[in-house]
Amino acid sequence: MTLSTLPLGAHADNGVLELSQITDTHLFADKNGDLLGVPTWHSCRAVVNAMKEELAGCDAILATGDLSQDQSAESYRHFVAMMAELTPPVFWLPGNHDEAPVMQAELDAAGINQAKHLLGEHWQVLLLDTQAEGETCGRLSEHQLALLDAAIDTYPNHHLLLAVHHQAVPVGCAWLDQHNLRNADALTIRLARHRASSVVLCGHVHQGFDEVRGGIRYLASPSTCIQFKPLSDDFALDYMAPGWRQLSLYPDGRLGTRVWRLPPNAFVPDFSARGY
Repeated sequence: MTLSTLPLGAHADNGVLELSQITDTHLFADKNGDLLGVPTWHSCRAVVNAMKEELAGCDAILATGDLSQDQSAESYRHFVAMMAELTPPVFWLPGNHDEAPVMQAELDAAGINQAKHLLGEHWQVLLLDTQAEGETCGRLSEHQLALLDAAIDTYPNHHLLLAVHHQAVPVGCAWLDQHNLRNADALTIRLARHRASSVVLCGHVHQGFDEVRGGIRYLASPSTCIQFKPLSDDFALDYMAPGWRQLSLYPDGRLGTRVWRLPPNAFVPDFSARGY
């Protein structure tokens, strides 16, 4: 399989790629629509405002799914309008809440790049679609796995940042981990043969997560709206504020990362909620 590749250059002279991840915005057509007590457009608006203050020198933004909650064209237009205020190019993939054809049409119309393989001097970034139609859990199709094979085989010495929506390893929340990436083994088998550094970055779980398993670093990031309580067997919301993740990719394969959040109590959810 041939990769459709877009060059990705580092702004810094030291060759470090600076990326930001924004995820799980859950926007509605109505700007005042709320998810479990949090008005998602307003919380995303606050996150984007904070990102604008911190993004000096960022090379790309990765939007890792669940951009919409109601699957409306208007919700994606809201996302596009806010992303247009940020200087770095935006690259995206769908989540289980997204309506992929509507999402594709609106982001294409706005001129947001469709590229899913970004190639720097030392790193490659691959965005894979884990959406399984009609299901909350995720799966990688044979086509998506073939793209991963092509990336590893074509650029074996490039460090790899793989972005997906669903978590590929358990994060310790029983209710969330039943909605994971179901064929994660197919992914890890492939990553095990990659000779350079491998990092898997996801959304979906609405919380920060950072662990190394089998030599692969797995990261998850907060949502721009509600947060799920870590290490909770049953559905539970967290008091942590909305946020995003910043990543620094070093030429030697090291990765530095930080989770940024809004001030405490900026957007407080409805803690009586028992699901969504």
